Amino acid sequence: MRTQEEFQLQTQSAGRKVLVKCFGKVAYEQSYAAMKAYASERTDGAPDQIWLLEHPAVYTQGTACEMGTLWPSDIPVVKTDRGGQITYHGPGQIVMYPLLHLKNHDIGVKKLVRGLEQCVIDMLQEWGVSADRREDAPGVYVDQAKIAALGLRIRRGNSYHGLSFNVDMDMTPFQGIDPCGYQGLVVAQLADFDVKSSPLIIGKKLAENFVRQL
Repeated sequence: MRTQEEFQLQTQSAGRKVLVKCFGKVAYEQSYAAMKAYASERTDGAPDQIWLLEHPAVYTQGTACEMGTLWPSDIPVVKTDRGGQITYHGPGQIVMYPLLHLKNHDIGVKKLVRGLEQCVIDMLQEWGVSADRREDAPGVYVDQAKIAALGLRIRRGNSYHGLSFNVDMDMTPFQGIDPCGYQGLVVAQLADFDVKSSPLIIGKKLAENFVRQL
């Protein structure tokens, strides 16, 4: 995959550097194969990375997926090895994949999840949008509507998959599924709150906020 932009962020606690790569629009299968390979094959000296990108329209199934409702459509469905059930990715949504060796940051999976959720909560607070998390369903919610979804996999102590945040997109495909396995779950996006921005700008804010958690 070819990067459109790269920059480094430094964690506050251990002072480690994280390389942020911005890819633009990338087919889901291509990024899935690349991050899986990176997590499986990375050496001790390989840098921790965060990937920011958008995907063409795709439904992805996690390891706990129970199909539930899925409308007939031309949108492809991809089975993955991340946790969770089914979700939708499409243009206008930013996806952030943290490719971290967890021991580098002295964190476990629970702290990683909370850090990803908190980076969204902190960003929304900047616009006066109050958001929170749910213990029974990872992600970030505004008035019970899900605005950010999470799904992770840890391999050899390395994380991949990550966070999707709805910026300004066609929300219709979410109606064809039970988002994250929850029937009737309402899904929100940033544009609903009169905040106009590009997925890339939002992704950079999320990356900065996330690295601040490490």
